[in-house]
Amino acid sequence: MSTREAARRKPMSRRPRDILLRLLVAAALVVDAVVHFDLASGYQLGAPGGIGEGNLFRLEGAVAILVALYVLVRGSRPAYAAAVVVAGSAFIAVLLYRYVDIPAIGPLPSMYEPVWFFEKTLSAVAEGLGAVLAAVGYVRQRSSARRSS
Repeated sequence: MSTREAARRKPMSRRPRDILLRLLVAAALVVDAVVHFDLASGYQLGAPGGIGEGNLFRLEGAVAILVALYVLVRGSRPAYAAAVVVAGSAFIAVLLYRYVDIPAIGPLPSMYEPVWFFEKTLSAVAEGLGAVLAAVGYVRQRSSARRSS
């Protein structure tokens, strides 16, 4: 059996490129989580009795860590889809709340912040790259599933 045939039979989740892709998606989600955890306490002061941005940041960080682990362990289409949702929604949120002054909606605070700073930029870049890389992983999983059937 040639190496090309062996590569075709090898599950995609074990190919070096897929392992690298899984590591990159997970790394982007971990960067997102670390930044959110780091900034959470400073943002909670705006709504000490309510949900507050700090609690939303902690929730985002926790979900990002869980999805990063899911991508690392499984590397499946559902794992990549979850990563697209988490990273993509965080990326859209940071851009939206940077450029649009959205008022408080029910228990959710107004999170408008018309400035860029290092941590915010780092988080946005990680979220954007993570979403794109996760979408690539999703498409690659889908195309490899079609080839194997």
